[in-house]
Amino acid sequence: MNREVRVRFAPSPTGALHIGGVRTALYNYLFAKKMGGKFLLRIEDTDQNRFVPGAEDYIKESLEWLGIAPEESPWNPGDCGPYRQSERKSMYMQYALDLVDKGHAYYAFDTSEELEAMRERLTAARVVQPQYNSITRTQMKNSLTLSEDEVKSRLESGDPYVIRIKIPRNEDVRLNDMIRGWVMVNSSTLDDKVLMKSDGMPTYHLANIVDDHLMKITHVIRGEEWLPSAPLHVLLYRYFGWEDTMPQFAHLPLLLKPDGNGKLSKRDGDKLGFPVFPLDWTDPFSGEKSSGFREQGYLPDAFLNFLAFLGWNPGDERELFTLEELVEAFTVERIGKSGTKFDIAKAKWYNEQYLKIKPTSELAAFLIADAKKDGVNVPSDKIDSIVNLVKDRVTFPAELWKESRFIVVAPDSFDEEIASKKWNGDAVKVLGAYAVALDSYSGEFDAVSAKSLLESTAEAEGIKLGKVMQAVRLAVTGSGAGPDLMVVFAILGSTEVAKRIRFALSTLTVVA
Repeated sequence: MNREVRVRFAPSPTGALHIGGVRTALYNYLFAKKMGGKFLLRIEDTDQNRFVPGAEDYIKESLEWLGIAPEESPWNPGDCGPYRQSERKSMYMQYALDLVDKGHAYYAFDTSEELEAMRERLTAARVVQPQYNSITRTQMKNSLTLSEDEVKSRLESGDPYVIRIKIPRNEDVRLNDMIRGWVMVNSSTLDDKVLMKSDGMPTYHLANIVDDHLMKITHVIRGEEWLPSAPLHVLLYRYFGWEDTMPQFAHLPLLLKPDGNGKLSKRDGDKLGFPVFPLDWTDPFSGEKSSGFREQGYLPDAFLNFLAFLGWNPGDERELFTLEELVEAFTVERIGKSGTKFDIAKAKWYNEQYLKIKPTSELAAFLIADAKKDGVNVPSDKIDSIVNLVKDRVTFPAELWKESRFIVVAPDSFDEEIASKKWNGDAVKVLGAYAVALDSYSGEFDAVSAKSLLESTAEAEGIKLGKVMQAVRLAVTGSGAGPDLMVVFAILGSTEVAKRIRFALSTLTVVA
């Protein structure tokens, strides 16, 4: 191909952007960048009845959050605009009429009642898929069955009509899909789809083909649900005389429910407790709120890495990729044909990996912001040590503060279950002696010295440290589990550790 590679993501503004749509956008972006081409976004809003306020802004914000913003779009137009189909309305009729003139499309004047009667007749005749096709159109009111004078009269009088494509009766339509190879469909299985609706708006099929041609799209990478429509689109390119510039098609595998049974839906996410949208979304009509990956604490680079592997693999054992590395490694040929199970545990794993490799300063910013929301200021000299202590224990940024709050804010209560089992006489002896030892300690108080002093104190009391260790943690942190306790001691300092121990000694009741 000598042309510049141009791909497009063409969502409809009918609500929140589903994760499957985000993956489609990502694959288009990766392919465009890999080929040195351009990534476009076109809003396909021909169905005005389904338009949802705020949906277009949601699409824009989602792509910007992920760092895969298009070069050309409604908010960043290039030379092939407009980039909303509703703003291109005036151009579509001429293309539909061109097909009529060439004998590849026709006017249909059937009323909704007549269409329903046709379907009922076919159903009664045990036709599995009643449709308006090369056979049934001969019995309907259209420009193929009506006289030329009557058609002209109906058009001049303003009778409602649609324009349908004239599908050949028995012809094999071939398509070489970049993922699936050659796909062949006999035209007898296709119906005469409406190209122009009675309200003067084009259907998806016509607008899609015309726009892709005018926007010089070279590759169409879209979901598997559009594969049944692909033969129709091939015929449209042929009938328009655009076969030489027809884009190459790649139909992506479905995103499946975690159990593999069926396409992933919002209902599945609600039921199993995970989002299926990139950002939070509130339906402007119902007020229903849906959670997004961003607000749940997923990092955009981790989310992109997770998405990329939902149907694609690099051909080796690598799993962690920056966006630039994904561009370098990406090939359409390594996209699978079969559906991919959605695994939220894997998404969490990716988030954990990216948190671990984030610079301490970035993680510190998360922690400081959440602490401030909690009314707490984190000492600047301790922040890096705290972050490094807990970053391997968290999945989401918000957990940094949850996991480390006890270091900055001394506990005023204790895990009762642990206290009832571990707060005994031996624990009180060791802790009381350790607090005294800490008062007189004058050397550098790091994790090693903190542990050494604790061990020598327990030995002096004739008590094995392992028997009281959980009680020691309880006294200083309020709980029976957590990060490396001696590192916690080093961050707190000897004076604070002694203070917390004495509070626990004065608060907790010794169990027999």
